[in-house]
Amino acid sequence: MEKPGIIIVDDHRLFRSGLRYILDASNKYAVIAEASNGLELINLLETTKPQLVIMDINMPKMNGIEATRISLSKYPDLKIIILSMYGEIEYYYTLLDYGIKGFILKDADNEEFFLALNKVLSGETYFSQGLLLNIIHESSLADPIKLSRREIEILGLISQGLSNQEIAGVLYISQRTVERHRTHLLEKTGSKNSIRLIIYALKHNLISI
Repeated sequence: MEKPGIIIVDDHRLFRSGLRYILDASNKYAVIAEASNGLELINLLETTKPQLVIMDINMPKMNGIEATRISLSKYPDLKIIILSMYGEIEYYYTLLDYGIKGFILKDADNEEFFLALNKVLSGETYFSQGLLLNIIHESSLADPIKLSRREIEILGLISQGLSNQEIAGVLYISQRTVERHRTHLLEKTGSKNSIRLIIYALKHNLISI
């Protein structure tokens, strides 16, 4: 089976080398390229087709925010995980709206790192609980909207990472019904995507992690 191709984007060569070593040692992934800034990544993507990009935020020439925006506007199916520090919360919502698939702290252990990679590569999202709690703590709290019992039930299953099909199976309802509830939840809460929806639910104690 072909190994998923990964590009590492970070301006610190030593950090890139460390990530490459960890990924190579697992024998489950192929690091197909490295970039020291966002501009190098944009150029690489013209000729290289990775399954996943691991992206730093603060880099010279072009930072991770701009590189993410350009990359996902050109290649919307590209999966990007952001390597983050606690102090970079100001960028989180922007990156979420661009469509990144995960945030992970730079000081995460190997177990969490591989969990994030595997979830994102399988089509799910992964956001460090520490970062989620930090976002919630720093965000302003608007008045909650009223949700039905069924909507709260579906919201809880969404927060567990279940797909529409899986939620339909758990609740013994049609997938179309789940899709309709998900759409209504996004509209009611003013959320642009599922992770924004989860953040809203956590802020208002509708779910817990």
